[in-house]
Amino acid sequence: MLADALEHLVRGIVDHPDDVRVNAVALRRGELLEVRVHPEDLGRVIGRNGRTAKALRTVVGALSTDGSVRVDVVDVDRR
Repeated sequence: MLADALEHLVRGIVDHPDDVRVNAVALRRGELLEVRVHPEDLGRVIGRNGRTAKALRTVVGALSTDGSVRVDVVDVDRR
């Protein structure tokens, strides 16, 4: 559910919504949501000084009922 909500939010921000991918990974300390976007949209998702990424983390954290959730924006150029 959190991955779907995050994907919906990110698709509304970017210029290439078809390239948005959110992968959910279960870790010992909680869930990790990896956001992958088109390289041209990376700046939009991170935002100025990381404000947009921080806002996305805040919203997903508020939606979480299971505990801690980590949201990472993955730079596809550095695979």
